[in-house]
Amino acid sequence: MKDEPLVSVVIATYNMGQYLPSAVESVLNQDWQNLEVIVVDDGSLDNTPESISRFKDDPRFRYVRTDNQGQPKAKNRGLAESRGEFIGFCDADDLWHREKLKVQMPIFQNLKVGVSYTEVSYIDQFGTEINKPQPYSRYSGNVTNQLAIKNFIPFGTALFRRACVEQNGSFDEDLPMGIDWDLWLRYSLDWEFKYIPEKTYIYRLWPGQMSKNYRGRYDNASRILTKFLKQYPNILPESVISRAWADMHVSRAMAIANAEKTFREPFKDILAGLRKDYAYWPAWRSLAKLVVRKF
Repeated sequence: MKDEPLVSVVIATYNMGQYLPSAVESVLNQDWQNLEVIVVDDGSLDNTPESISRFKDDPRFRYVRTDNQGQPKAKNRGLAESRGEFIGFCDADDLWHREKLKVQMPIFQNLKVGVSYTEVSYIDQFGTEINKPQPYSRYSGNVTNQLAIKNFIPFGTALFRRACVEQNGSFDEDLPMGIDWDLWLRYSLDWEFKYIPEKTYIYRLWPGQMSKNYRGRYDNASRILTKFLKQYPNILPESVISRAWADMHVSRAMAIANAEKTFREPFKDILAGLRKDYAYWPAWRSLAKLVVRKF
């Protein structure tokens, strides 16, 4: 244990008393012993304090209660409370595989790597495994160009150096959604990312989750990309910028089409995407799907 760097794991939670103890336990049960778990309770109104009272005597566990301020501030509070050289997050309704840190921490022997991330598996509300296809390609190395087009990093799988926070900042508290993409874009400017194909994180799909606010998600994604391009105007080549906006339009179009069963608005969005990047084949594929569905 004395040779293991300290890893801080932040669990920001709001009204997750039913699942939170399992999340905490999954982190404390890691094969990696030198860790701390910081639960930031963002003003929960349920039985959260009672649900995790059994951990209070574990010296690796800390509980921080705050007024309800939203997830960016809760996560930043966790970062401020943390002491580890490396940092990870676990959502209160998710789980870590026991060997997660043993799998990922050796990657940081390469001092250029700032962020390590892995594959993810899924369970339902009862803990039964769900087979769910992986929709995104993953990348390693200098990933700014790929990351600008698509956020391909499952947030809870990621571990990163404290030096990333010190050099490139914490979560943007003005963003209600998409805070992880904004964070990774900034970290990618100075650090390499490393993908590991093992599944080390368990994502729970259940009916009471935060509703899929797809319109809000893409509104914020547009805001994040615009902010990034303004702050770092010479980082991305024009071809990548065009493709990023094309993907934004097409992804938004299909989210609306699938959720609302509409044609006109998604059709216009896909055309807008093609105007940004005529050679973007997913746009043509999505257009074909939309037309077939309509007719």
